[in-house]
Parts: sequence; C-alpha cells; structure tokens
Amino acid sequence: MKETQMLKGLLEGCVLALIQQGAGEIYGYELVQRLKASGFTTIVGGTIYPLLQKLEKNQLIKGEMRKSPEGPDRKYFTLTTLGEQSLADFQRQWREMEGKVNRLLGGNEA
Repeated sequence: MKETQMLKGLLEGCVLALIQQGAGEIYGYELVQRLKASGFTTIVGGTIYPLLQKLEKNQLIKGEMRKSPEGPDRKYFTLTTLGEQSLADFQRQWREMEGKVNRLLGGNEA
C-alpha cells in the first residue's frame, strides 16, 4: 500500500492537530509547510485546500480573511468547538489503532 493511500484517511486528523498547534490559527500555505517539515513531503496545496474547505463546511474549522504583511490576504483557520471534539476523537481512535497494529506486527504497544 502506498503512503498516499494510508494518509488519505489520516490527513483530516493531522490537519486539525496542526491547526491546534499553530498557536490556535494557521493559514493554508503554512499548514502545507508544516506537514512537509513533519515528513509528509508529498503533500501539496491541491490536496490541502479542498480539505480545508470541507472542514470549514462541516464546521470543524473557521476561516477568517486577514491582510498579509507580504502579498495577498490570507485566510487563517482556527478550530471550532466541534473541531476540538473531532480532534480528540481522532486522537483516541489513533491510539487504539496504533496499539492494534503494533500488536499484530509484534511491536510494543504505545
């Protein structure tokens, strides 16, 4: 299985986590750069921007346009209460899944 296939199901939770870690707000390009810095080198804006739109439509994040000191205005994203709850659910589910996979692979349960 390719990494991109595995990542598809995890990306939403990863994006929510990065928004939370970004001092509570982050804009799209910065989000892509942080994903790349975290090792997700194949991530591109064409993957992230539609996901951000979906998360905003589902009221997990809120976007706000602001002036940028350099270049065009930027849309900054913050987690909503529903987004915080969704992130907590993702983290719980991830820990459970990680434990199951580690047991199957003979590794240590985290």
